[in-house]
Amino acid sequence: MLNWIWLFFFLAAFVSALAQLLLQGNTAIFNTLVSALFEMSKLSFDIALGLVGILTLWMGILKIGEHSGLVEKLARLLSPLFAHLMPGVPRNHPALGHITMNFAANMMGLDNAATPIGIKAMQSLQTLNPRPDSASNAQILFLVLNTSSLTLFPIAILMYRAQQGAPEPATVFLPILLATSASSIAGLLAVAMVQKLNIFNRVVLAYLGSAVALLLALVLYLTRLTPDELTSVSSLIANLLLFSVVILFMVAGIRRRINVYESFIEGAKEGFQLAITILPYLLAMLVAIGVFRASGMLDYLLQAVRWCFEVVGMDTRFVEALPTAFMKPLSGSGARAMMLETMNNYGVDSFPALIAATVQGSTETTFYVLAVYFGAVGIKRIRHAAACGLFADGVGIVTAIAVGYWFFG
Repeated sequence: MLNWIWLFFFLAAFVSALAQLLLQGNTAIFNTLVSALFEMSKLSFDIALGLVGILTLWMGILKIGEHSGLVEKLARLLSPLFAHLMPGVPRNHPALGHITMNFAANMMGLDNAATPIGIKAMQSLQTLNPRPDSASNAQILFLVLNTSSLTLFPIAILMYRAQQGAPEPATVFLPILLATSASSIAGLLAVAMVQKLNIFNRVVLAYLGSAVALLLALVLYLTRLTPDELTSVSSLIANLLLFSVVILFMVAGIRRRINVYESFIEGAKEGFQLAITILPYLLAMLVAIGVFRASGMLDYLLQAVRWCFEVVGMDTRFVEALPTAFMKPLSGSGARAMMLETMNNYGVDSFPALIAATVQGSTETTFYVLAVYFGAVGIKRIRHAAACGLFADGVGIVTAIAVGYWFFG
């Protein structure tokens, strides 16, 4: 399926560019497409180069966690839940510990830590995969839950709003939380339906119910804070927890009398090699997305959506925020640029800008996650991963728009 998605981006870009050449006389359009090829190639290398340091650091820290036994203990804690969600993964397998740490990092909005841990989890799951070139059910569920990306602290978005001069940067906190929750639930239900998982048994409901209760308690506490307090507290909690985990791994390693430094170096070497492995997959996807965007196809889609809603007499103010929504599954940096562009054009607290910020926090970048996570383990057949991930994206985006009208409309 990834093959057809990749081809679609190029073919759609060619059709769009050809239409502009023949119908609008835009003789520069193919020059724009070729320029996009080179620009995205450079961007792919820059991203991969940035990942080298991040992966090297966090793979080293994770190796300490593995040798210290903490990852195994974390896996044991959540084994009853994953026995139902991922029946192909043995109880107490290290992958379960990595998955839990990845989800925790995503919830805290710690992208730099979440990606290396997520790749490590995917590698652990790959050791159980009987068909290494085809995604297993467990890998698909893990990836879809990553693309839906339940985020409790959208720190980056709050910072962007503050930089753009928003008097209350945290205004979008609750709308984002509702949208990302809807996206995560939709992703879980979609995969459960395809894989025929029973997620309504007592064990799963007990774990999920406890998580929801903790989430509601946290939200209740955070909503009592002023906007400035919310931003600072969110950042403090996230970074405090992250650094505490690093220290916890090191202390546990010392207690077990392992060579913490050598363990770190061992993991760091793996991280360096992994960054090189990812580059071709990342380049292939980002180049395809780049020409698709440069061809003007996104503009045609926006015009079509606006026309459809105008025909039935519905409000079309949200359409100004749709560039962020369309780019979100394709490119994280592209979606971020679209969000900032909307803020600049309409004002940081305008309705389109608030919708765009909510959309930006509602879900992850599906095709980037596909390229990086599956590319790290050499998976070529993604099966239903993209369909379920895009479904979760769609639910998150629609919810973000609906919640935006509820809160800001």
